Amino acid sequence: MRIGMFLSYAGGFREAADEVVDLERAGVDLVVVPEVYTFDAVSQLGFLAARTTTMTLMSGILQLYTRTPSLTAMTAAGLDFVSDGRFELGIGASGPQVIEGFHGVPYDAPLQRTREIVDICRSVWRRERLVHDGRRYRIPLPADQGTGLGKPLKLINEPVRERIPITIASLGPKSVEQTAEIAEGWLPMFFHPERAEQVWGVALAAGRARRAPELGELDVFASPALAISDRPELVEAALAAVKPNLALYVGGMGARGKNFYNDLIAGYGFAAEAERIQDLYLDGRREEAVAAVPDDLVRAISLIGSPSEVAGRVEEFARAGVTTLNATPLGRDAGERLALMSGLRRIVG
Repeated sequence: MRIGMFLSYAGGFREAADEVVDLERAGVDLVVVPEVYTFDAVSQLGFLAARTTTMTLMSGILQLYTRTPSLTAMTAAGLDFVSDGRFELGIGASGPQVIEGFHGVPYDAPLQRTREIVDICRSVWRRERLVHDGRRYRIPLPADQGTGLGKPLKLINEPVRERIPITIASLGPKSVEQTAEIAEGWLPMFFHPERAEQVWGVALAAGRARRAPELGELDVFASPALAISDRPELVEAALAAVKPNLALYVGGMGARGKNFYNDLIAGYGFAAEAERIQDLYLDGRREEAVAAVPDDLVRAISLIGSPSEVAGRVEEFARAGVTTLNATPLGRDAGERLALMSGLRRIVG
């Protein structure tokens, strides 16, 4: 099982890069650079490629709508080149709040776009002359839609690899099924190892049944919060620290009836709690929404507790098929985060 972490650069990106160097020395396998409506992930991944030597670098995630598929492929090939073959392309649909609210483009057809982007990326990396006649992307652009001067081109540079691993962030049954069919990796949110099978089992099985053998086994990510301590008060503080983010996603990411995360938590068996969190959050009662997040839910999707308790949870994640633990260490500074990730490295082995 690989261990990794999402990069946080709230304290400054250069400081975060220094932290990543220490994490690499401590045996952390992977760092994932997010991109929401922050600084772009690509420039920071390139910076990290120059500061690291063995660690895998992954985008988490590049959303589908604002880069052309060809540019996504070029970017991935460039990052794989500057990192000597250590890049993994994480992509996903994001959500309409970001895509329409920040980028000003329609949020449409995420499933079809994902499939076509994956096909186009792999064609570019194989240095084929790019011809794609899809429902969402037509390359070259047809003559009646432009100047008529477009012609099939292939990537000038020779990529380090013709197959860069692609991990797709997905939650809904159809998108998870497609991910299991076409991607090297699957990045869900709020993974509950004891309940994952009842929510995603059918979709994963259907996708794996159509999976090409050359893709290998699906790399299954989980992204738990991490706090290892024998002190009950620190464990309670860590549980409390997770709740605001959960309340934001379950309560505030979307409208009633159109919230992927609310649906997920309800599918885990917390339907009444998910509804109450959403009602409170959308009514502006955010502190009450945070307080309504059940401790049992937080414990289930996290690695929080004593070393033996965390080791037990790691076993449950492994039993549920997780192959990459992409943790969020709840440390107050770089030193505490390093200690937590080092502790997880010892537990995982």
